Amino acid sequence: MLTLVVPVYKNEGSIPDLLRAVSGLHQELRGELEAVFVIDGSPDRCYELLRDALPEQLFPSSLILLSRNFGSFSAIRAGMELRESDRYAVMAADLQEPPELVLQMDAALRSEPVDVVVGTRQGREDPFLARLPAEAFWWLYRKYVVPEVPPGGVDVFGCNRAFRDTLLRLDERHSSLIAQIFWLGFRRKLIGYSRRTREHGKSAWTLRKKLNYLMDSVFSFTDLPIRLLVRVGATTAILAGLLGVVVMVGKMSGYISVPGYAMTLLTIIFLGAVNLFGLGVVGSYAWRIYENTKGRPHTITMRVHQFPEAH
Repeated sequence: MLTLVVPVYKNEGSIPDLLRAVSGLHQELRGELEAVFVIDGSPDRCYELLRDALPEQLFPSSLILLSRNFGSFSAIRAGMELRESDRYAVMAADLQEPPELVLQMDAALRSEPVDVVVGTRQGREDPFLARLPAEAFWWLYRKYVVPEVPPGGVDVFGCNRAFRDTLLRLDERHSSLIAQIFWLGFRRKLIGYSRRTREHGKSAWTLRKKLNYLMDSVFSFTDLPIRLLVRVGATTAILAGLLGVVVMVGKMSGYISVPGYAMTLLTIIFLGAVNLFGLGVVGSYAWRIYENTKGRPHTITMRVHQFPEAH
């Protein structure tokens, strides 16, 4: 059995197409599919539409309503935790990833010696202004976080039960599910696809969320900020030493008769900015350590509905 996890947030307009796509997958897999829809605190009518429509569908399904928006990766975890299955796959509710990708991932998990299958974008049908921030985000992600991540980025994946159980044991807050997938290792396969144009609504994956996610990934999976801080501190010390030598030579040669107010002020401001930057880096790490010691759940579930397949 394949458990299909679908996080839903601001996808009211795509619900009919989404249900048709899942029904088609259910038929292609000859009934060996169950769907888990996770409403990630969506402010629209996604929950009501799915609650009313799922009892009439020909595939078995579950509907989870979270108490607020926890983020798509937390919603995916909630869906994977709900059901025990042989194989799992993740599908985007906006249908920008082709549903046929689920069939390819399931076929690879069935017939090939792999534990996790990752869908990687080889092309995008989005407008240029929409592609540019995404391409810049994934370029930074590959350069500074996980070099193994494909250039086009990752949104969907499939895995077997062993990989899913190991993934759920990584009980980290403010982390990156994508980086966790690549950090775990296992036997991995990449499947390329072309990302479709979004037909309904507007993406909630805003620039602010991308920057926050990038920061969470950096602080969780690399010591880059610490290494940058050490390099900035070393560079500052060298510059300060050179400036001291110049001032001493100028003073002894008689070129400096009055202490320079401007140079002193700029030096103080520069060193103060470096100190604040260092405190910010250390504080970011300390805050994430504190968040992980609280032991709060990744999500809070308000309601869970189970719907058997309709006859």
